[in-house]
Amino acid sequence: MKRKLLLIILDGVPLRNWTRLFGNLEGWVQSGAARRWTMRSVLPSISASCYASIHTGITPQEHGCTGNGNVFYLDKPDIFAQVRAAGGVTGAVAHSFWSEFFNRAPFDLVRDIEYDEPASATINHGRFHTMTGYGLINQMTPSDVDLFATLTSLCARFGLDYGLLHTCTLDSMGHRFFHESREMDHACAVMDEMLAPFIPKWRAMGYEVIVTADHGQDARGHHGGHDPLQQDFALYYFGDGDGPAPDTPLDQLQLASSILRLLGAPVPETMQAEPFLR
Repeated sequence: MKRKLLLIILDGVPLRNWTRLFGNLEGWVQSGAARRWTMRSVLPSISASCYASIHTGITPQEHGCTGNGNVFYLDKPDIFAQVRAAGGVTGAVAHSFWSEFFNRAPFDLVRDIEYDEPASATINHGRFHTMTGYGLINQMTPSDVDLFATLTSLCARFGLDYGLLHTCTLDSMGHRFFHESREMDHACAVMDEMLAPFIPKWRAMGYEVIVTADHGQDARGHHGGHDPLQQDFALYYFGDGDGPAPDTPLDQLQLASSILRLLGAPVPETMQAEPFLR
């Protein structure tokens, strides 16, 4: 492959929280080590629908996932499958919805929670979690530093060409405490501090890195609808690809084709959105 890339998705972080509370990421933008754009999610701006669109490059109206209660195996071309078709090695450390969409469904706790399948046509190395029992009293989210370390381990052990990491911590905190709260400010700052040491490690391992969200959240911790707070978030890129001016608005549907173009994998005809990175 032309490059190696890691996609880091921090679930449910609105644009104002990125630019206000992620001091390490913003510091890299100021230093020139990273570039930041604003991206807008698909509609509905609900998690599962966005996951499906991030990786297929098509709208929920096309792929059919209308929300978190409608998760199934997607029979559309996606990033994992295209990277595998080009001979690359893939991995994912993520919520189990990603496994159901892009590996196999329904999710089997014993079979699918951790596996290494070199011959898989989609995800070769999977480490998934379900958040079973999730609610406002108990978030049921893993520690993010553990997730970052797990992805780093997969990269070192298996030489991933493309790796996905997805964490729901900040989305869950937003639903629980809303966004004008000390708890939310602290959670974002902790996430920024946990993530920061891994970015230089990944860069030293030869990876380009994208850090972004799937959607935002409004002041009441809601998302799903047509509102800038619910749809808009930041995208940070660490790499040497060519991109547009910093004030260029991006569409979430552009992400899949951009990643495949950077990696040198074929972009399927279904991904009609123009890549923003080359």
